[in-house]
Amino acid sequence: MRFRPNRNGINSLMKSDEAGAEVRRIAERMKAAAESTTGGDFRTDSALGAHRWRAAVIGDYAKHGDSEGTRRALLRGLDGAE
Repeated sequence: MRFRPNRNGINSLMKSDEAGAEVRRIAERMKAAAESTTGGDFRTDSALGAHRWRAAVIGDYAKHGDSEGTRRALLRGLDGAE
């Protein structure tokens, strides 16, 4: 027996309002965890892409004047999401 995924069904599910709400909710949880762990100022951004919802947690990059400081802020944000 061969499995064939229903691509149209999967794509429509990934673009549903419910999927978008879940993606945003998870990003907000990551933001809250990062802020409580690092004390930094984070924000979230989400959008419907060509095939799915996307979300990002953006750290306090403006406070770091160099690429290494930005990298440290990003890694602290990722650690806070664990």
